[in-house]
Formats: sequence, structure tokens, C-alpha cells
Amino acid sequence: MSNLLSNILSPGFFFSIFRISAPILYATLAAIVVEKAGFANIGLEGLMMFSALFGSLASYYAGSWVVGFLTAVIVGVVMSLVMGFFAFQLQTDIILVGIAINLMGSGGTLFLCKIITDITEGKAMASTTGLVTSGICIPNISIPLIKDIPFIGEVISGHSLLTYLAFLVCILTSIMLYRTSLGLNIRAVGENSNAAASVGVSVLKIKYIAIGFSGLMSGFGGAFMSMSYAQGWSQDMVAGRGFIALAAQAMGGGECLGGMLSSLLFGFAQALGIKFSAVGLDSNLASPIPYAITIISLAIFGFVRINRAKKPKVAA
Repeated sequence: MSNLLSNILSPGFFFSIFRISAPILYATLAAIVVEKAGFANIGLEGLMMFSALFGSLASYYAGSWVVGFLTAVIVGVVMSLVMGFFAFQLQTDIILVGIAINLMGSGGTLFLCKIITDITEGKAMASTTGLVTSGICIPNISIPLIKDIPFIGEVISGHSLLTYLAFLVCILTSIMLYRTSLGLNIRAVGENSNAAASVGVSVLKIKYIAIGFSGLMSGFGGAFMSMSYAQGWSQDMVAGRGFIALAAQAMGGGECLGGMLSSLLFGFAQALGIKFSAVGLDSNLASPIPYAITIISLAIFGFVRINRAKKPKVAA
């Protein structure tokens, strides 16, 4: 028990919380913006898988993390716009489109990986690091002065560039939603699309922008997974983070600050599960910890929300 506490209270544990939270935060921001526009994108998991695969492949063949990162972002945006085409132009249910993307993200990425790299199933079985191992990662950043501060420096400094960018993008997204005309239009379309259209707002354009932004954030998250969290791509490496992001968006009340705090909570849960495994707890017991905390947190959130809804009725 003392060994577990010493591991939890170590700088490495808090460092891992921020590291694990970054891809969840990207997907959470994606979920927040589309929710503000009046619809849901449950295909975040699949978008991140495709972005992670093509980002890893591009970085391997080009020998550059910049090329891999840009490829991951482009793939995320393009695939999200394709989702928008099916949902907005062809009037396909957006939930069904998201389910299709998630299914393709699980099996389709493996198929594409084998086609592009000519990896056979035998080679995949023999691989211990993943199906695509590029060895090219997005650089880590050591912050001057802060890195020399005991404990705090070990927690804050030395993260991937995309980890710092995640929290910066969170601030910028909040500013965009509440301090710009674009954000006003997004919220107007989400609240009442007919009223927004009556004052000259292009509802279709705003919806495409919102879903394109969700693809952009998914691209960031996918690039992080295959070029920062891991040094390559493996099947189902996103491991439910797209779905956890939907829970973080709901728990955060659809706001950027709340989504960030919820993402950190889920990052803490996953880091805790890893630490339990490290001290000898059976992996079958440790691996469900993040998902159990997700369910418990959502239950508490739902209970609090119901109580808040009852108070005005009682007062009346």
C-alpha cells in the first residue's frame, strides 16, 4: 500500500495524467463544438484511428514528424467533411454515419495498413511494438526555468509539443465560441437553426465548419496517439478515447473549461489503472478502472443534473 501511495504521489504520476489527458481533450473539444452546432459526432474514435494510421505511415515514409502530423490532420478533416456530406447533403442519420466511421476505424485501418505496408498476419503476430513502428515522434519541449523547479518542473516540463498545444487550443476554442462572430453563429445554429437562417446565417456552412473542426481535433488526437503517446500505430490503439471524450463533453456541461477538467479526471483514472498494474494488481482488475470511473462519474453527473432540474419546480 505504501508503495502504491509513493507511486501516486510521485512527479511521474502527475506527468502521466497530463500526457494521457491530451488526446482525450482534443476529442472533447471536437465533441463540444459540434454539440454547440446542434448535432453529435460519435465517429471521433474512428476519425482518430484513421488519423493515427496515416500520420504514422506518412512520418515513416517521409522521415519527418511534420509531414506525419499534417497528414493526420488532413485525413481527419477530409473524413469529417465526408461524414458531413452524407449527413447534411444525403440526409443520412449522423449517428449511423458515426457508427460506420467507428467500424471502419477498427477493421478498415487494419486492412489499409496491410495493403499499404504488405504486413502479413504472421508478421503482425510477431510484432511486439505494433503494426507500424516509425520511430519518429513529435518532439518534447523542456520549458526553461520551470524545468529546474523541484517536483513542479518534473510534472510540467518535458511534455510533447501536442500536449501543451491541447491546453492552448482549449483556450482558443473557448474564445472562438464566445468572442467571435463565427462562435456566435455556431451557437445560434445549434439553438435554433431556423432563426439563424432568418437573419442570413448559412446553416449548412456552419455545420460543415463545426464538423470540419471536429475532424481537425481528431487529427490532432490521432497524431498524438501514433507519434507521441506511442512510436507507431497498432490496431485499436485509440482504446475508446473517442467515446470517453463524449462523456467528458457531457460531464463538462458542453463547455471548454468543464471539458478540460473532465478530460483530466479521465486521464487521472487511466494513470491510476496503469499504476495499479505496475504494483502487481491483476491486469484484468486494473484495466477496467478508467471505464468504471467513467460510469461512476456519469452517474454522479446525471444525479446532480436531475436534482438541479427539480429545484425550480419545487420553488414554483
